[in-house]
Amino acid sequence: MTIYVDADACPVKAEIERVGTRHRVAMVIVSNGGIRPSPNPLVETVIVASGPDEADKWIAERAGPGDIVITGDIPLAAKCVEAGAQVLKHDGQVLNAQNIGNVLATRDLMADLRAADPFRQGGGRGFTKADRSRFLEALELALRRAAR
Repeated sequence: MTIYVDADACPVKAEIERVGTRHRVAMVIVSNGGIRPSPNPLVETVIVASGPDEADKWIAERAGPGDIVITGDIPLAAKCVEAGAQVLKHDGQVLNAQNIGNVLATRDLMADLRAADPFRQGGGRGFTKADRSRFLEALELALRRAAR
């Protein structure tokens, strides 16, 4: 069992390390750079080549059954779900075989809407304490499921 973290712009890296350490699970933090390596022996920091989706490709090639992937990237999540990994978004939302199709479709629809209206403003909502709490709960549950 390994926790793979799509670390670029991940707001819950410290929480992942704390929970992963408590469960004594290997963690791999993957990014294009700019991440300070952890001294924790359970944490491996992987710096991939710069370029679009390099971290995603690295994770997708390795994640599988028994692993947990933390990402906000929906196409990466879909690949990891297909490979049998458990996937969590940063806000604790579980992405699985039952919902990934709808999540992908919504992502694509929103991208089309943004492309059709270049003046459309807005972005995602801010990351909250409640999101962090939901994430911690979801990660605990995922680790328990993976341990079974």
